[in-house]
Amino acid sequence: MTAPAPAAAPDHPRFAVGVLAFCGVVVAIMQTIVVPLLPHIPELTGATPAAASWLVTVTLLTGAVFTPVLGRVGDMYGKRRVLVASLGVLVVGSVLCAVSSHIGVLITGRALQGAAIAVVPLGISILRDELPPERVLSAVALMSSTMGIGAAVGLPVAAVVIENFEWHTMFWVSGAIGLLDILLVLRFVPESPLRTRGRFDALGALGLTAALVCLLLAVTQGGGWGWTSVRTLGLLAAAVVIALVWGAYELRVRTPMVDLRVSARPAVLLTNIAALLIGFAFYANSLVTAQMVQEPKATGYGLGASLVVSGLCLLPGGVAMVALSPVSARISAKHGPKTSLALAAAIIAVGYVVRYFTSHSLWLIIAGATVVAAGTAIAYSALPALVMRGVPVGETGAANGLNTLMRSVGQAFCSATVAAVLADMTFLAAGRPAPTLGAYQLVFLIAAGAALLALAVTLCLPAGRAGTDTGTGTVGRKRRSGGRTRALPIQEGA
Repeated sequence: MTAPAPAAAPDHPRFAVGVLAFCGVVVAIMQTIVVPLLPHIPELTGATPAAASWLVTVTLLTGAVFTPVLGRVGDMYGKRRVLVASLGVLVVGSVLCAVSSHIGVLITGRALQGAAIAVVPLGISILRDELPPERVLSAVALMSSTMGIGAAVGLPVAAVVIENFEWHTMFWVSGAIGLLDILLVLRFVPESPLRTRGRFDALGALGLTAALVCLLLAVTQGGGWGWTSVRTLGLLAAAVVIALVWGAYELRVRTPMVDLRVSARPAVLLTNIAALLIGFAFYANSLVTAQMVQEPKATGYGLGASLVVSGLCLLPGGVAMVALSPVSARISAKHGPKTSLALAAAIIAVGYVVRYFTSHSLWLIIAGATVVAAGTAIAYSALPALVMRGVPVGETGAANGLNTLMRSVGQAFCSATVAAVLADMTFLAAGRPAPTLGAYQLVFLIAAGAALLALAVTLCLPAGRAGTDTGTGTVGRKRRSGGRTRALPIQEGA
């Protein structure tokens, strides 16, 4: 059930799309800016390398937990309100990182930054509620692509800042931009008139949080602890048990945290599985490209590139993602988002085949990485359209949050897989251990395999009507009130 709520901001849909996309890019950048800094954290803070690795791990954990939870809260209490709160958390986290060099404070700040990734599914939900049907696909495609765009832009930006400024500067800048985002949202983004009635499922949120934390801790730390260690296996077992108990509870609640009956529909379930596989395939590109070109020439394949040059290798992919998001929307409008996602998965697989055979030339490495990014752009644009096609309008935030969560889980599994492969296949180059060329090529094959699995899953999706079956909440029904266009809240069948 949905119920109207009063709007709280001027309706500027054209500006709203740009503002929300900018917010998405900024939040996605926050997830990656610390990566080039990781090798230097022990020296800068006195922390151990294991503690330093938590600057990445903790954002993954909090992002995974808060994305579906805040999506559900937004559906119930106001999407713009929750989006602004998420950006506020980002600002607080950035300031904490900017004012301290203590590893505990930095980890806390990074945890808060990770929680802000919920901005992306919340923005998608606002666009679905506010825009006329003919504009929803292109706007949602752009908003979803910001996840990949930010990841591609974050590394070179961070590298430039680290090499030219004091390292706290990037956190001051991120805090200032986050504050700007809040002001822009309050000025140009209207509050959605749609609400989901009912009581927030606090026990469901706690159960989901516990299961995710156990799973992701085991996946991200298993390499260091040992995959057969008591701690790793215990966490995996706990994740399974908690998930089963949580699922049984969710099926009995009137307003569950995650509507498992809706999530079990083939259109939604297969889309989320595809999202996990696409997240895995995409993240390998980000993880290995910069490291590979930085390997010393003594390895026989490394290029000895600088931190800035290695980061810039991903920038053309970010540009391609911006350019291709409207293309994906047009493909989805004409042929359906299923076709877009299938095409994207095939392009990603081709990109990794290119990377497998072109690992000695900087320009060919960039070309292969850009092909993968292009496929990711189309995939990330198509996934929300498929989700919206399969869920009621009142559950858009929670459903897109769950889909974003599946991408994050895929990235976590990819990170663990890449770390294991590169650590196990090494040789001595110039007196130090380095991954073999075969290790990188194996990563490319695994990522290509994930993309092909995503293609197979996509082909199993039920067919939908091209261009019209996107589940847009407005469905073209608008009314004029005081010179402002508002979406009529309507109920879609579950």
